[in-house]
Parts: sequence; structure tokens; C-alpha cells
Amino acid sequence: MEQMITNPQQRRWRVNVRGIVQGVGFRPFVFGLAERWGLAGFVRNDSAGVTIEIEGEERALHEFVTALQREAPPLARIEQVSIEPLALAGERAFVIAASQAQAQRRTLIAPDTATCADCLREITDPADRRYRYAFTNCTNCGPRFTIVLDVPYDRANTTMRSFPLCEQCRAEYDDPRDRRFHAQPTACPACGPQVRFARGVGSGEIGSETSDRLDPLVAAATALAQGQIVAIKGLGGYHLACAADDEAAVSRLRQRKQREARPLALMARNEAAAAQLCIIDPAAHALLTSPARPIVLMPRRPAAPVAPSVAPGMQTLGVMLPYTPLHHLLLAEYAAAVGPARVAAIVLTSGNLSDEPIAYEDDDAAQRLEPIADAFVTHNRPIHMRCDDSVARVAAGGPLLIRRSRGYAPAPITLARELPGPILACGGHLKNTFALARGREVFLSHHIGDLENLPTLRSFHEGIAHFERLFDITPEVVAYDLHPGYLATQAALAMPIERKIGVQHHHAHIAAVLAEYGHTGPVIGIAADGSGYGPDGTVWGGEVLVATCAAYERVGHLGWLVLPGGEQAVRQPWRVAAAALAQLYGPDFWRLALPFTHQLDQAAWQVLARMIERNLNSPRTSSLGRLFDAAAALAGMGQIARYEGELAILFEQIADPWQPPYPMPLREPAIAGGPFTLDGLALLAALVADLRAGIAPAAIAGRVHHGVAQALVAACRRVRDERGLTTVALSGGVFQNVLLLETLASALQADGFTVLIPRLAPPNDGGLALGQVAVAGAICSME
Repeated sequence: MEQMITNPQQRRWRVNVRGIVQGVGFRPFVFGLAERWGLAGFVRNDSAGVTIEIEGEERALHEFVTALQREAPPLARIEQVSIEPLALAGERAFVIAASQAQAQRRTLIAPDTATCADCLREITDPADRRYRYAFTNCTNCGPRFTIVLDVPYDRANTTMRSFPLCEQCRAEYDDPRDRRFHAQPTACPACGPQVRFARGVGSGEIGSETSDRLDPLVAAATALAQGQIVAIKGLGGYHLACAADDEAAVSRLRQRKQREARPLALMARNEAAAAQLCIIDPAAHALLTSPARPIVLMPRRPAAPVAPSVAPGMQTLGVMLPYTPLHHLLLAEYAAAVGPARVAAIVLTSGNLSDEPIAYEDDDAAQRLEPIADAFVTHNRPIHMRCDDSVARVAAGGPLLIRRSRGYAPAPITLARELPGPILACGGHLKNTFALARGREVFLSHHIGDLENLPTLRSFHEGIAHFERLFDITPEVVAYDLHPGYLATQAALAMPIERKIGVQHHHAHIAAVLAEYGHTGPVIGIAADGSGYGPDGTVWGGEVLVATCAAYERVGHLGWLVLPGGEQAVRQPWRVAAAALAQLYGPDFWRLALPFTHQLDQAAWQVLARMIERNLNSPRTSSLGRLFDAAAALAGMGQIARYEGELAILFEQIADPWQPPYPMPLREPAIAGGPFTLDGLALLAALVADLRAGIAPAAIAGRVHHGVAQALVAACRRVRDERGLTTVALSGGVFQNVLLLETLASALQADGFTVLIPRLAPPNDGGLALGQVAVAGAICSME
């Protein structure tokens, strides 16, 4: 376009900036740059991002645009900058203009972000007017996603709209040189939300405020130090808290919450307290202290001062640092209450009963949590969207997300290529997330949870509607898992969207990795998990695929195991182990001199044996997750899984990593051109021989892990030899097992393979929706 100018030294540009550029201090940053370079014009928020018009010398305009991208605020994420020349307007000043709504909205909403250093200094400074104020924030930190109702991201479109700013806060809010300029959640003790402490009264309502005159957080800290359970309203919902080192309190919390064994998360006051609990390497430290502040799984110190019931049988602890001023203040008071002899850490777990979504509305929290909590810390800032804590660990030198939620969602994952149209992906049944996508942006949702009940399904539908409104996306295609029993699948099929695309579960796992890396494929995909619907009517879960986003071929898989009783075998791994022994040694396997067979309920097994014989509810499975379950059960980890994958998780915890591998041979296809198999039964036979020889469970666990890794390397070599492929994508819930992941990745890299490990989305079913978007987009692009 020809530039319209009257002065050859002067130019005027319109600069459109797209990305996470609202609610992160971007406009005052632009204002400061304009002042630095002596430019006139304006900046404003709109429904697409930020629009800037600048006028001045051409050299200064170029410097401005360069600095715009190099020096952006810490929470900003610039996706695109476009420049359009304009006619000179003769302006003399630069201003921040009012927001402007447009017909099509393309604004990105920032995730909730941990308290910044400046705000933390203020709440700990007795001379500051925000001293000890639990809702202190600025444009560099604080709530975003959980309070936003609509876009543009202005105060009137957040749950802070019911808190008019006082004179001092208004002055900060209106001053483009202040870091609280247009910080929508900003407030102070004079005009903002307030905390209160209340005792539970057994009535299904949160009780009256405590009669003592203590500060609410002092009262809460005292209650925690005395062994009470306290429900705490946070950013994205309620938590349940108790002292981390009080076994009676932790056991009582487990009993009331009906969470028998799954590890509980901890919040440590600071890095020093976290270091009392765990060994923190640099990569874990980076995760722990990042603005997202996830729960980080780290090796526990041998003498970590935590109650045994916090993480039974685990060599790791899940620890997070405070991420709101309320948490910082509460943990400081707790440290003062317990004194230096006790660790300044509390259990902080989701405020719910097991399998329910986290409570986030006050009335609902009163109903559901009052039977669990002895007291409540509440406040009057509404939460609009529930959002659980994220969970991560370090694997192969980088982050591995176990749950992507607070601190990460709803920041988009950017694709390498444009999608042909807007897509909704409904995800899976367990660890559900959904995704809405348009252009190159995939908005992977916060953690919804296991779609096992009506409240969680309602949360799923509410979340989709909220994302559609926020990002102005009306999907033209819906992608879903092939399993007909998944509630997410049933919801997708019932939606009034004409184009529906079913995506095979394990193909979606691999496509998610391809989407993250912008890889076109084909690649060797190793998809390993507990179960997924196989098009052949069997339960898949240990798959070797050759995959692109558009298509896949199953070239190999784990040899067949049997699931006596179907889903019951997942909850009772002894069934899979016993069936495997029957496959190996015949019906008299129970005569083997093993601790497992001595403990076996022979009457129960005989019923299952008849079921298998008659092929009644005994599906075949190629699941690597079930192979680990069987190995763990045989090695003495237990017979019943109290939560998903418990025995396999405990098996990883005890494994001695310096052990030789068990054999797991690659077997040629039974039918020419069919998939090869990896003989998991041979591995279990070697395990049984070691058990009979008295080999320790830790050594057995190490040999199983190395045997599986060695077999998967052999499978990749086979595919490389036949297809010439040298890139391997790893995904599926089994790869939450860091010992297996690191052993396999290292061996593959040493053998010349390029290994793609999921970093932006979980390898488990929390990442399925991303893969479903990638597959549906690729299929539609070919039409």
C-alpha cells in the first residue's frame, strides 16, 4: 500500500498486536515506549487484541516496534504484529484510549498468575497501604481467567465489577505510569474484597465469623496448627488444608474426604521450607518458582517432616509455593504459630469429595465441605470459572505436565499451520479437557476431571460455553473419541454440529505431540496407556504406530493380556496378573510357590477362569499400563488399586534403575502384513523366575522397566529398518512414569532417533483434545 505522507521525515503507522496483551500491563508499556521515542498517537484494547496508532520520525517508529517485541511485559505473549501505514494526523501527544468492542473477537485471556515480587513487598511492608491485604495484585500478577466474564478484558467484565475503586486506587488505575494502570482486579483494604474466618456449624451453611478478634488468617493458621481441617477459598476454588506433619489431622482429612490413598499436595511457605521436604534440582526449581506455580512432584528427602498419610508408599512429594497474597500471609502466620521446630508446610488439596469437581461457589462449598472442614477461610470476590491446581514434574531435562490447569489455561497452544475452520474437541473420559480451536490457536481447557458424574459433566458443558463466548468461536466441526461409552463422546454426538469426526484414542495421543512440535509426520508413535477403544473391538494401550495427523497405521503392539471382568480388572490388578499366569502356566498356576499365589482367593479366581473360558466380559488388551499393573501385583505391590494406576506408580517408586532388562521379545506377525507383537508374557515369566529365586522387588521393578524400554527400542528399530523413519513421538499416560520415559528416550537418542516428548500438554488423557483438533483439522484440510 502506498504511504500517504506530507512530510518525508514523518510517518504514521497502525500497529495491530495479537496475543495475550490485555490485562498484563501492555497499554502502559506501550505508553512508556511512545514517551521514550517521542511519538504521538494512541493505544487501545479491542476485541482482537491491542491497536496502536503512532506518529513520528520513521527511525523512531522502527525503534518502537522493535522494543515492543523485545521488551514486552512478563505476562504478555505476542503472537502477531502487523503494520499498516496511515495518513499523518498531526497529533502532538500519546494517549491511552477507551476499549473498543468489535464484531469478531480474537482476544486472548491470560492465565491466573502468581503474586509478583513488587506486590509481595507491599503486603509485607507495614508502611504500605496494602500491608497484609490478601487481594493485592497488579498488571504483572493476580487473577485473570477465573474472574473474567467476557471480553474486552475490562473491570466491568470481571467479578470485580461489584467493588468500586476508592480514590487512591482510581488514581493508580488511571495513571499510565503506574503498574496498576487498568489492572482490572486491583483493590485495597478500603475498597476491595475482604477475608473472613468462620467455624463450621453442621448446618450446611458456613458459620458466623469467629467471635475472637484475631485477624482471619491468624485464626486460620492457629486452627491449622492445632490440628483442625480448614477449607480455604483460593483463586479457582476451595481447598482443604491441614498441618502437613500432623498424622491425626491428615488421616482425618482422608477419612472425611473419602480419599483413601492418592497422594495429597503440599504448600510450603517458601523455597527453604520446600527444600526441607524435597530434593530440588534446577529444572524443578524453575517449575516451582514459575509464574504458573504448579504442584511439582519431586524426590522426597529421607527424613522429610511430613505425616506418613500424606503420600503413602511414595518416594516423591507434590509441593507448590504460595501463589496468592492470601497464601503468603496464611503460611507466614502458620510458620509463626508452629514455630521453628515444625515445617512451615500444609496439606492443600482440592475442596471436594473424591471424584467430584472442586467447589468454587460459596453456597455449594458450604453444602459439600462443611462435613469435612472444621473451619472456613472465605472471601467475597466471586470465582466465575473453577480451576484446579496444575501438576508437573521434571522428565528428560524438561517439564512434563501431569495436569494443565491454573497458571497455564487458557493460554493457547500455537499450531504450525492454519486450521480450515473452527473446531471443538471433546477429549476423553478420564482427566478430561476439551479444546476450542481456530486459525493457529488451540485453546486447551483447564482440567475438568473424570466424567463420572453429573456435576463434572455439567462443568464440561459450562466450560465449553464459556470458551465459545470468550474467544468468539462457533465450532463447525466436533471431534471426539471413538469409545461409545464415554460421556464426552455422547455429548459430542448430541451436539447440533453437522460435521463430526471420530478420532482413535491412541492416534490422538500421537497427533497431540505432532501438533506441539509442528511436525508433519510420518513418525513412529509409541502410544502407551491404560486403555483406549480399538477399532478391532479390543482394548488398546501399548501401540506402535506410523502416524501423521491425518492418518495412522498400527504396525505393532503389546501381546495380548486378558481383562477378566472388564473395568473391574483395572481396579483389581490381581485379576490381570492371575490371568497372565494362567496363560503362561495353565490352570494349575496357583500351585506356584509365590507370595502372590499364596494370597490368591482361589474361589474368586475359579469364577473368573470360567468367565475367560466362556469369553464372558473378558476382553483382550494390548495395554502397557495393564502389563505394569500385573507385574506390580506379582511383585507384591498389592492386589487392589485404590486409585488409577496405584500399583504401577508404587512399582516405579521402588525400582532400582541399575538393573539389567528382562526379555520382551518381538514376535513376527501371525498374519502376513499384520502388526508384530511384543511378548509381555515372556517378561512376566522372567519376573516369576526371579520371584521364585528370591530376588528383591526393587531389582524386579528395575528389570521390568528396562525390559519394556529395551523392547520399545527394538520395535522402533524394526520400523526404522522397514520405513526409514527416525523420529519417535512418545505419549500416553504410561509416560508419566519418568523412569520408563527417561530410560527409553535416552536409549532411542543413543541409537540415532529424534525423540518428541510432550511438554505443552499432558501425555495422559488431558492432552487428547489437542490431538483430536490436530486430526480433525488435517482430515478437513484434505477434503
